[in-house]
Amino acid sequence: MTENITRLFDFPYHQLREYPQEKCFVYKENETWKNISTQEYINQANTVSRALLKLGVNPNDKIAVITTNNNPKWHVLDIGILQIGAQNVPLYSTLSSKDYEYILNHSDADYCFVSDDDLLERVNSVKDKTKLKKVFSFKEFDGDSSWNSFIKLAEDKSLQEEVETRKNNIKEGDLATIIYTSGTTGTPKGVMLSHKNLVQNIFMTGESLDLKSNKKRIISYLPVCHIFERAASYYNQYRGFEIYFAESIEKLGDNIREIKPHFLTIVPRLLEKIFDKIVDKGSNLNGVKKSLFFWALKLGEQYKPYNKNGSWYNFKLNIARKLIFSKWQEALGGELEFMLSGSAPLQHRLIRIFSAAGMQVFEGYGMTESSPGGTLNDLRNNGLKIGTVGKPLNGIEIKIADDGEILMKGPNIMMGYYKNEELTNKTIIDGYLHTGDIGELDSDGFLTITDRKKEIFKTSGGKYIAPAALESEFKQSRFIEQIMVIGEGEKMPAAFIQLHFDFINDWAKRHNHKISDITDDEKLIARIQEEVDFYNQKFGKWEQIKKFQITPDEWTIDAGHLTPTLKMRRKIIKEKYKKLYQKIYNS
Repeated sequence: MTENITRLFDFPYHQLREYPQEKCFVYKENETWKNISTQEYINQANTVSRALLKLGVNPNDKIAVITTNNNPKWHVLDIGILQIGAQNVPLYSTLSSKDYEYILNHSDADYCFVSDDDLLERVNSVKDKTKLKKVFSFKEFDGDSSWNSFIKLAEDKSLQEEVETRKNNIKEGDLATIIYTSGTTGTPKGVMLSHKNLVQNIFMTGESLDLKSNKKRIISYLPVCHIFERAASYYNQYRGFEIYFAESIEKLGDNIREIKPHFLTIVPRLLEKIFDKIVDKGSNLNGVKKSLFFWALKLGEQYKPYNKNGSWYNFKLNIARKLIFSKWQEALGGELEFMLSGSAPLQHRLIRIFSAAGMQVFEGYGMTESSPGGTLNDLRNNGLKIGTVGKPLNGIEIKIADDGEILMKGPNIMMGYYKNEELTNKTIIDGYLHTGDIGELDSDGFLTITDRKKEIFKTSGGKYIAPAALESEFKQSRFIEQIMVIGEGEKMPAAFIQLHFDFINDWAKRHNHKISDITDDEKLIARIQEEVDFYNQKFGKWEQIKKFQITPDEWTIDAGHLTPTLKMRRKIIKEKYKKLYQKIYNS
């Protein structure tokens, strides 16, 4: 039935034909799970379309949508906007008012929809500096900015004929959305993606996942404005899965145990946090239980797919799964079949451990500019190789440039950057997307990412340093929550380290040691030096971390250290800790 799907708004209609769901979207309201059906989803999307027509929205007009937590209204708006030929411009809720002003102006947005009062206030504070005609809230209240006020515009049912006409005139090559990159460096860029870019990529990825049944529960929690989560949501609609919305990131663990999802889309930082919590609990066990826990953990670190470890290893692994790993599965709902990881490099060790625990991790590679998927590990036909991000998806070509940069070509490659033809022409050359990532293709066609081209730097001695490789290794330490390698143009590489505060507190208690200031506690610094020395052994002398400084605070999205998908904002972190930087290199 895929021949009937060429545009993004075709997905819910396909679901209605093939897998009509009573629980298309499930969300929590006043501590109670509620749901809307596939038919209700489509009816509400048509209502949105009619209301937008009443406002005078024309094809190619831009509508911004901002939500703090994922919810059905975002998807209803998405389909309602797209099927009348307008474009959805999704934005993160964590942006500053200044960022909203810039993006709303740059995107030429005519209207903006927000999920709550705080966002309404922030966008309205810059509205007069933009081209916005109106800002509407998802919330229902008395006032012309409310959701019910907006929906009231759709009362004229005769407008549905115009909705159908607009829908029929939309081609697969038409612009569907402009997604502004989260901006780890510089000014956000507007990535233009067509219906075809996303639809083709969703089918390519679906081939690698090879899921047969539509009887699956999915939990949506990553920001839906991020291309990874958004593409996953279209795929889930296509397959007729029940999509549950997490109440928030803070309640994700509780929601997972309630919902019992069959698979998860994850970013590495989330899996690292899940793993840290599991290990912290294991550390608090006593006697035989504690010994068994760490025996299972060590066994998991040795995991290889396709029974390559032999029958004796499998015998021990079955015992570990019954005694230890089954409890990990229960903590993640008990029915988790696999996890799909993207957005940033994932520690190979975690892939092995969770796969050994019976929750296979498939790591892939892509970016907003590739809609997003480029490669994916696939368990079938020896298509999984831990330590790589898999083989190119069917229909995508990947090659490595002379300088090591990954080049990608296929129907998934973006139309270009909005209002930036010069950058578009520098990024897409002869049909190949220049990804900015450095990698290698092995003889079997598996891709390995080694670093970001822009993040690799030279020391003053002319030696190249690849930060991501170092950071991934050091984050295996239970003492280290976050680490950023620095030293461009300096005599040696060094690092800012944010400690794992809970683990540090436990460590201090075990050693009857009181810490008043983590940044200058001599005993703690000496212990962190031991960790640094241990992980340094895996690297050449020129790239080893020679000095470090412990940062006093937690690195968060709200404070600006991290993007909404938990990647480091290197430029901002370096600026925040410039005194520590000077202490490292001027002392």
